[in-house]
Amino acid sequence: MSCPPSRSALDALKLERLRGLLRTILPHNGFYAEKLARVGDASAIAGLDELGGWPFTSKEELVAAGAEGTPANLTWPVDRYVRYHQTSGTHGRPLPVFDAAADWQWWMECWREILARGDVGPGDRVLVASSFGPYAGFWSGFEGALARGAMAIPGGGLSTRGRLELARSLRATVLVATPSYALHLAEVAAAEKLDPQRLGVRLVIVAGEPGGSLLAVRGRLAELWAAEVLDHAGATEVGPWGVGDLRGQGLDVLEPWFHPEFLSTATGAAAGPGELSELVLTTLGRAGAPVIRYRTGDLVRPQWPTDAETAAGGCAWVRLDGGILGRVDDMLVIRGVNIFPGAIDDIVRGFPEVVEYRVLVRRRDSLDELAVEIEDRLAAPERVAREFLVRLGLRVDVRAVPPGSLPRFEGKARRIVDERRSRS
Repeated sequence: MSCPPSRSALDALKLERLRGLLRTILPHNGFYAEKLARVGDASAIAGLDELGGWPFTSKEELVAAGAEGTPANLTWPVDRYVRYHQTSGTHGRPLPVFDAAADWQWWMECWREILARGDVGPGDRVLVASSFGPYAGFWSGFEGALARGAMAIPGGGLSTRGRLELARSLRATVLVATPSYALHLAEVAAAEKLDPQRLGVRLVIVAGEPGGSLLAVRGRLAELWAAEVLDHAGATEVGPWGVGDLRGQGLDVLEPWFHPEFLSTATGAAAGPGELSELVLTTLGRAGAPVIRYRTGDLVRPQWPTDAETAAGGCAWVRLDGGILGRVDDMLVIRGVNIFPGAIDDIVRGFPEVVEYRVLVRRRDSLDELAVEIEDRLAAPERVAREFLVRLGLRVDVRAVPPGSLPRFEGKARRIVDERRSRS
């Protein structure tokens, strides 16, 4: 996937692909034919800025509009589709997602860029440490490794110890996992007297939850595995839309295949550079199940490269500082302070002696408060509490709990327990 030499060249490429997508899907795609009817001839769009007047698409809308087990936004008859996946259901009811053969090849095109960032190819052995299931992310990573000529090693159906033994015996060079599970694998390896630094893993690709672009989390993973760390972001209903670099400077949106927009959380209007915003994405190559102006719910801070940076050989793709900061529906407001799960993760992971943690949100005397439980080898939670006060300006009740008492996660971690909801 080449990087156009300028923003204008990139926008011209995206506009061409968007027009081609719209010519392909309309009028076959009843969902978008109806949504875009008031736009007129949508495929005649003159510029990407016109998208700002088009309707959004939401996950809730797709779930409500679809028949049982069948997505609403299909372009072709069902018998043309060859792959079934579904969203995790972490935020609402799972959404079924179908892909035609050409759509899956589009997934592979995106994954070629992701894996190229880590120089993954022939000679690499890629262990995908996941139970797979119906979620597209790890399936696409597995088959993306095959497309790059690497050996793909499935970790489904195995225990954590079984996956570690597979990594050891096959001398895996690349590990693909969520940040939480990559940390847990290293924890179990240490308990089994198996040094993860000596396994030969040179690259850890993390996805599925925020963390891969947070300095504390990246540093912890790099140290535990003696490996480089590459962040990736995607969604089953959207595709593999983002990739970081080995320096950990945030996430680049794969703009040749996705058009991003950013809605300011403060005003709802288009966000400026560095402004906290919700990411909105339009797919530019997934004709069988497209999404147009899809509200991802992901909170980000966009930065556009300058003309000087692109003239010096830099990529024109927009970059998200700090990667995904959290989700719109996960943001906590504690005594007037906006707190994102990523900020909590960054603080806690800055203490290498803390193995695992859990966040409790409570209401006491009509005031909300935050409590954090940590498995701490030093049994000194007060130093973590001081860091919360310094970084967030908030007093947080940090308590040490017995080792092994907190839950571990293979997929998306659910470390925040909002006790206010259980009492309402």
